[in-house]
Amino acid sequence: MHSEGLFAPSTAGAARQRYEELGPASQTVVREVAKSMAFDREEYDERVTTSVVMTAHDALFASLLEVTVGTREEFDDWCEERTYEIELAGSESVDHVVWHPVAFAETVVGATFQSEETAAIGTLRRQAFGRHYRELLRNDA
Repeated sequence: MHSEGLFAPSTAGAARQRYEELGPASQTVVREVAKSMAFDREEYDERVTTSVVMTAHDALFASLLEVTVGTREEFDDWCEERTYEIELAGSESVDHVVWHPVAFAETVVGATFQSEETAAIGTLRRQAFGRHYRELLRNDA
């Protein structure tokens, strides 16, 4: 069992604070990508919208969520120690699970996988963000 990522906010306030902290980095990433694509000022103003920057902001936040990767047994053991609601996607007949606890929602979001760990991690982060963080963070943005 191992973990990947940088943060797993324990409260809604901690999630909001982390999201806010990532705002300037998101803007910098978008600006530098546009620069590498040789956008002139007019094209930049036309194509780099608030929506583009918000998408980058959301993706950056989601990509840094801490996840745990383990066996199905390790996931089940983790769940037995908590009273969290379980949102598990995928097949019950595979050997591995990646999961992210959304502590403030007393929920764990998980995805099963057999061999594509990197893909499962990416999928799980997008699911966790879409189900539990997006509305919380966008309502405060």
